[in-house]
Amino acid sequence: MDRNKSYDPSAIEPNWYQRWMDAEAFKADPDSPKTPFTIVIPPPNVTGSLHMGHALGNTIQDILSRYKRMDGYEVLWLPGSDHAGIATQMVVERQLAKEGLTRQDLGREKFTERVWQWKEEYGNRIAEQMRRLGSSLDWSRERFTMDEGLSQAVRETFVTLYEQGLIYRDERLVNWDPGTQTVLSDLEVDQEEEDGSLWHIAYPVENSDEKLIVATTRPETLLGDSAVAIHPDDPRYTHLHGKRVALPLTDRLIPIVCDPEAVDMEFGSGAVKITPAHDFNDFETGRRNDLEFIQVIGLDAKINENAPERFQGLDRYEARKAIVSELEAQGLLVKTVPHRFAPGRSQRSGLVVEPLSVGKQWYVKTEPLAKPAIEAVRDGRIEILPETWEKTYFHWMENIRDWCISRQLWWGHRIPAWTCDDCGEITVDRKDPTSCAHCQSTNITQESDVLDTWFSSALWPISTLGWPEDTADLRKFYPTDVMETGFDILFFWVARMIMFGMHFMDGEVPFKTVFLHAMVRDKDGNKMSKTRGNVIDPLHVIDGLQPENLSDDDKETSGLLLKDYPEGLEPQGADALRFTLATYAAAGRDIKLDVHRVETYRQFLNKLWNAARFASMNFEEFTPEPFDADALNLSPPDKWILSRLKETIEAVTDHLDHYRFSDASLTLYTFVWHAFCDWYLELTKPIFYGNEGFPGDIRSTQNVLSYVLDTTLRLMHPIAPFITEELWESLPTASRDADLLALAAWPKASNTPAFEKASTDIERIIGVIGGIRRVRAESNISPGKNLPEVLLVQADPAIRASLEELQGYICRLAKVESLRVVDTDATRPENCGTAMEQEVEIVIPLAGLIDVEAERRRIEAQLEKVDQEIAHVEKKLANPRFVENAKPEVVEADRKKLAIAQEKRATLSEGLARLK
Repeated sequence: MDRNKSYDPSAIEPNWYQRWMDAEAFKADPDSPKTPFTIVIPPPNVTGSLHMGHALGNTIQDILSRYKRMDGYEVLWLPGSDHAGIATQMVVERQLAKEGLTRQDLGREKFTERVWQWKEEYGNRIAEQMRRLGSSLDWSRERFTMDEGLSQAVRETFVTLYEQGLIYRDERLVNWDPGTQTVLSDLEVDQEEEDGSLWHIAYPVENSDEKLIVATTRPETLLGDSAVAIHPDDPRYTHLHGKRVALPLTDRLIPIVCDPEAVDMEFGSGAVKITPAHDFNDFETGRRNDLEFIQVIGLDAKINENAPERFQGLDRYEARKAIVSELEAQGLLVKTVPHRFAPGRSQRSGLVVEPLSVGKQWYVKTEPLAKPAIEAVRDGRIEILPETWEKTYFHWMENIRDWCISRQLWWGHRIPAWTCDDCGEITVDRKDPTSCAHCQSTNITQESDVLDTWFSSALWPISTLGWPEDTADLRKFYPTDVMETGFDILFFWVARMIMFGMHFMDGEVPFKTVFLHAMVRDKDGNKMSKTRGNVIDPLHVIDGLQPENLSDDDKETSGLLLKDYPEGLEPQGADALRFTLATYAAAGRDIKLDVHRVETYRQFLNKLWNAARFASMNFEEFTPEPFDADALNLSPPDKWILSRLKETIEAVTDHLDHYRFSDASLTLYTFVWHAFCDWYLELTKPIFYGNEGFPGDIRSTQNVLSYVLDTTLRLMHPIAPFITEELWESLPTASRDADLLALAAWPKASNTPAFEKASTDIERIIGVIGGIRRVRAESNISPGKNLPEVLLVQADPAIRASLEELQGYICRLAKVESLRVVDTDATRPENCGTAMEQEVEIVIPLAGLIDVEAERRRIEAQLEKVDQEIAHVEKKLANPRFVENAKPEVVEADRKKLAIAQEKRATLSEGLARLK
């Protein structure tokens, strides 16, 4: 590498992705003898662009893919996108509206062609953005939920389920979205509490002065009431059995029905208005009691011809005001009280959905599919992480309702069903029929509705691998290993993939692990949204932000960045963003993203870059050779860093194996920044600078430095692929086993030696150096000023010998002119600064160096802190329940901690006495 070149991610990152692609580094081979590891990407909407949720999910999936690829697996990370029926149709319809056109003006065929044109022009944006993030996807296998192969899978699924009696048609209430003009599944409807009102209305009893009081949150549906329900055992209303009430504002009389399932005697008045055509619960009550279904709100959310003429044509909310006003004028509005309720809102349009009957719809009978899917999680064939989501999964699946799969759209998989205009029967076929299967008439018409987008998405793990064909990919890479996605689509998508996958793959689960990542929020914990102005565009973090170059849309998608960086943000690079997201990715926790942390990890990567530059300057006359610790003259720092490296390999590997991405990244951060950069490079500088009196030799240390850097870059590659690939390319190493780091082998801890004594000795002098530095800082001794003398006091002769052997490192890094290692009976000079580190007493004569009174206050403060620690541990150990119930090693650790703290207190007390 160019030693004068500074770390610039924008100069490094674009080049490497193309090199990986040219080398086909991410291409999976179904004929490989390697063990497969498969992830199919949660397909982003074809309308989408990269947001922080995508960035988090892609980072996690890429870490797993790169790690497993290096660890010897045949990795397939399969990319693709979803046709996103409602979302895509809305985008194109908005585009047409700007031209003064509607989809009806074009007709179905021309409109569908227009959507395909839009998809070809704009549909690849998110794929390009994923490349910017470094995602190591096998792009040769990219799929789209409406490409030919997946369309075949969808049709096979529909026809098979229909033949098995698991798909059927029925007319019942559905969630109707007046904005998008289509049916929605329950999962596409959000229910969040908001402020509303509860209107109490009097219904006059026929031939009586009595009035029956009911309460409703939707008085506009009153016009469609078919009955009032009471509980048959309610003593208040026994006399009303078989009676009728006058429906307010109409000329209709409706029955009072007794229905114990519809009414809770203890709630409200014990009387409930029944509107079968506008409420899901009332729909069932209507069926049980053979009530009339009167739909008074149309598909346009306006009052229709089934209501009194004076209300017809009014919007549902205008009608509400008019109805409440008339009820009040007629003395039938008893009271209005504030009420918190949760109306269902469309996730797409944001409008309140209407429970309506819109003709016969297509349904999947889900209970038979759900039972095996429940068992697969219960018996451990599928693991859901974090485990807390299993309870939610079981609740949803055990209370599952049949799934309405028809949508009143033009963009999507058209339902493969034809109705005969002559006999009225339905023909469902794997190929487009030319005649009715029942009467052979050629007068047949295909269903105009399309399938719910989630129907095709539910097939994603099998359809992307070639099902229903028996393909090499399906045989090699199914079942997949990990489904990594957001917790919000656990039931929307994950559960449906399990149901369909197991049903069509002979009970084989579609994936072994479900890892649910958290939601990415802003730094204050708020959900990111354009309306809040707190969205962060990942590409604006990666490539930098220049406010003067932003479009209005860009400003909406990086509102928070503009607030925090009004003058702009320098490019942070994909590696820094990935590393940041990895450190946040602790299971089960929502992420409060602070971009300042990205800057912190950008500085960390710069630290690694500079460490590699230092190494390169000391490799000029170095000839790499296979690493063999036994053949080298290793110094204590060499042995220490190798021991720390071995620990790091073990820890990072274990963390990645158990999806602890935060722990893996923070382990690497600690090793690189503190162990490698702060200490090892400083401890080895005397070797490189030719200073005499230090153990080891330059050839051995060069070998260790090369080996440690090589191993570290391998460990960091899955998280920060660009910078590690750049540094690895120019690293002189005999361990090079591939042309690209992306294809190099994952480090094995067994290949790295550990040296317990050397590791302990170096940890001790690091502690001593830190103790001396702290005393200097707290005593306000100038950092550039040498300490004339320091005493290290220790009773153990072996430890004293180690300190004497390594005193050169202490003197150099702590700026000490004379260091004496003495036994505990040695006389301490007066007016000394004192510290206790690694069970070594540090004594620093301060005469002429400091303000003695200030030093006295420093030691007193330390004593106070130690006393608090002693009191805390003593209290624990004095608790019989703790001592009896805690693990023995935990109790023993606390006893040792107490002994060390007490020894430290004694040392500080002696130091304080000497000052006095």
